[in-house]
Amino acid sequence: MIKVEDVMTRDVVFAEVPGSRDTALKIMKDRGVTSVPVVKNHKLVGIVTRGDIFRNPEEDQIALLMTRQPVFVSPNATINDAAHILVENTFRRMPVVDDSELVGFITVTDIVSAIADMDIGTPVDEYIIREIVAVWEMTPVDVVGEIMKLANADASPVLDSANKVVGIVTESALLKASKIEDTTEKADLSAGSDEDAWTWEAVRDTMRLYYGVSRVELPSVPVKDIMMAEYESIYHKTGISECARQMRRFDVELLPVVTADEKLEGIIKDSDLVKVLL
Repeated sequence: MIKVEDVMTRDVVFAEVPGSRDTALKIMKDRGVTSVPVVKNHKLVGIVTRGDIFRNPEEDQIALLMTRQPVFVSPNATINDAAHILVENTFRRMPVVDDSELVGFITVTDIVSAIADMDIGTPVDEYIIREIVAVWEMTPVDVVGEIMKLANADASPVLDSANKVVGIVTESALLKASKIEDTTEKADLSAGSDEDAWTWEAVRDTMRLYYGVSRVELPSVPVKDIMMAEYESIYHKTGISECARQMRRFDVELLPVVTADEKLEGIIKDSDLVKVLL
């Protein structure tokens, strides 16, 4: 039986509290990861994900963004155990902790890489997601970000004008294309109220409060400029391990599933492939 320590990622970069969102965002961009463990006094205290940042674009403190007391797994657990926890909690990454010390991360990608070597020929058909949101290749990235947020989608196939799949845009791609926009906002706070007897004389103190606000901004360039375009399409009869090998080869989280005439049928996610271990 394959153990977590056999496939886990050992080179772990972490953020510390107190700390800022920009630190976590930079780690995600630089390392191409979707989440960052947060430690205090060398002990794991939380985890912050790219979803946390996109959902709370004006929050700066890691302590307020992170999930506290994160779920973790032992290095001696099996990858089947890890797959069960990841699927049950819809996680992509999970800390590996040994005697309170953060020793690594087990990811969906790590497990899919192991599945690629298992020669599982079962067709991927039952794992295909057919209810999806696709976007046109000329749609601006900032609009795509809003569409994906409203649809609660972490990835979308990209279609050309002939309705053929030409790429995939993911949360990771959005994160890489994003920038932090710092602005100054002004608020007028009145010391009086409408019930104040002196208000009619306009005897009122006005305090003007200026404060800095940081927002995650996405560019207005066409989504084709940031989409992933190198991949091989999958068909509903493609075997699970073959699909896993394609994901490992192109280092992708999902692949489009197409019909014989290359029309979009759905997508297959790596997080769904790991269910074969359940």
